[in-house]
Amino acid sequence: MNSQKKNRKLAHWQLIALYLACYDVIAVAGSYFLALLLRFDFMYSSIPGNYLSAYVKFIPGYLIFTLVVFNILRLYKFIWRFVSVPELTRIVIANVITCVFHTIVITISVLRMPISYYIIGALMQFILTGGIRFSYRLLLALVKSRTKTVVETGGPRIMVIGAGAAGTLLIKDIAKSDETRGRAVCIIDDNPNKWDRFIEGVPVVGGRDDILASVEKYHCDKIYVAIPTATAQARRDIVNICKETGCELKMVPGLYQIVNDEVKVSRLRDVNIEDLLGRDQIVTDMSGITRHLEGRVVLVTGGGGSIGSELCRQIAKRHPARLIIFDVYENNAYAIEQELKMEMPDLDLVTLIGSVRDSRRLDMVFKKYRPSIVYHAAAHKHVPLMETSPCEAIKNNSIGTYKTAYAAMKYGVETFVLISTDKAVNPTNIMGASKRLCEMIVQTMDRIGRDGREYILPFVHAHSDGMPDVNGDGRLRAHESHTTFVAVRFGNVLGSNGSVIPLFKKQIAKGGPVTVTHPDIIRYFMTIPEAVSLVLQAGAYGDDTRQSRIYILDMGEPVKIADLARNLIKLSGYKPDVDIKIEYTGLRPGEKLYEEKLMEEEGLEKTPNDLIHIAKPIPVDESVFLGQLEALAKAAYNNSDRIVDMVAEMVPTFRPTRKASDLAGSQVLSDRDLPERRDRRTLPEVQATGQE
Repeated sequence: MNSQKKNRKLAHWQLIALYLACYDVIAVAGSYFLALLLRFDFMYSSIPGNYLSAYVKFIPGYLIFTLVVFNILRLYKFIWRFVSVPELTRIVIANVITCVFHTIVITISVLRMPISYYIIGALMQFILTGGIRFSYRLLLALVKSRTKTVVETGGPRIMVIGAGAAGTLLIKDIAKSDETRGRAVCIIDDNPNKWDRFIEGVPVVGGRDDILASVEKYHCDKIYVAIPTATAQARRDIVNICKETGCELKMVPGLYQIVNDEVKVSRLRDVNIEDLLGRDQIVTDMSGITRHLEGRVVLVTGGGGSIGSELCRQIAKRHPARLIIFDVYENNAYAIEQELKMEMPDLDLVTLIGSVRDSRRLDMVFKKYRPSIVYHAAAHKHVPLMETSPCEAIKNNSIGTYKTAYAAMKYGVETFVLISTDKAVNPTNIMGASKRLCEMIVQTMDRIGRDGREYILPFVHAHSDGMPDVNGDGRLRAHESHTTFVAVRFGNVLGSNGSVIPLFKKQIAKGGPVTVTHPDIIRYFMTIPEAVSLVLQAGAYGDDTRQSRIYILDMGEPVKIADLARNLIKLSGYKPDVDIKIEYTGLRPGEKLYEEKLMEEEGLEKTPNDLIHIAKPIPVDESVFLGQLEALAKAAYNNSDRIVDMVAEMVPTFRPTRKASDLAGSQVLSDRDLPERRDRRTLPEVQATGQE
């Protein structure tokens, strides 16, 4: 059946080609005969017999030659509804070849004809053979334009912002697309030289300051922003104006679409909240990152999370010898595993289920796979949830980091990169404080591995009470470790599982209200790819310098969450406080009005990337800190309600808003339950309970 249908289609196109060839025979022969008539004032009897005889003698051979040339240049194989400049070029070449052949051969072999015969004949041949081929497209465009005008009376009227290459391609697609109901009625561009001119019949009416007036004047319903080369600041300014119009907004996604000639209405994207941040994307040294990762065994803890999964995606593109995904949540791990297998079938990928709380599982993984680089993204991140479960924050974030870093030192990992947060700076919540402890842990680990003194790092097995056995077997000398520990500190990530944006979108979809904790609360924001590129860059810097550092991203200006909510409501086509209400619920436990990037004690150093800075480490007494950490681990695994107070003693900048005893009625540990401060320099393997 398919074969018969294919044969019918083939026969159809062959028949069209045959008709076109017959037309060309008539058009070519008629062109030069018409030239003779014009030369002699359209009086057939006035044409000299020798000219007429020469024409009749030469024209049959010329027609055969013309059909051969036209066929070689594929003039019978075009789809004429899509003819454009390339097809016109072939038509010109074909006519030049045949007309030059006609002029030379008839003059040499038959008779020299009048000059007007050569010129008029060539022009007529080009007009008739080219005109028939373009007439189909012209007729189709006229019919479609007429139809669209009738159908779209009262339909969407479109403003296009950008009179460059992208805007021109977009306007053409609006005019010819069958899928697009509506038409472009005006163009906005900041270049005054383009004002009061027309592109494809659409007027360029002014710059961005004229957007609001032009929307009203031309009764626009939609705005298409076609400026992919604009800076983030310019894009934000334009979008901020457009969202006040109440029009539906869409944007050309990227510059690559101009290069690939893919600027189409169907490829436009909705305006994202990222377009309102007004900060250019972070540019990283991808060649340096590739050198850092290529041929290495890389382990990502929390590899199924928002940051972890994007780390896996970008690492996989850098040709690691092996990529190991380690996550406690099987669904997340399975999802990123299947995605990477589908996109990169040649990738050596290992997906493991396990918790960073489980010392024995970590030891088995590090011993078997021997990773060279570790990205530690596993953590609890939700501030309100951790406020009501502070012991879980310490067990998973702080002690989990300790155990992972310990395994990294023991098995000779070259670079250990901790994913930190700006909430670790002067924290007011247990989640931020637990991440500050993580920074202190990796700083301590790095220092004791470098100072040349003999620290004993015993590897031990877990006991049922969760306490470490500092006299266990398998001892490792810390000064023999060459692991470089670095941390990366950044703000809120747009699109992550814990981001406020998905919550706002769900609330808007339900008709509101949109809930914001405080009208003045501000946050720094970045995209997931930016966060991950920073993490990878920090790992590469750490590999190059072999120094422990905390890397900080210059995240630009902070954003008011209330403004973010209002903008998102407007971008969704609604009016804030009219269509969708904004309600203020009050600050949650542990929540600050603003986040900071640095503590007072920290200064900034530069890196080769102007948007990445280094925080100077704050000195920590290792022996005191490790003794406190051991006591903290015991308290956490016994679910002590003194856990917040203990963290406050270890993190001087921590100012808790509520105590754990206010939130949980767990077992209280007395001071005699806590081990005495250790004078000897040992690094205990903090263990979980027997079940972990």
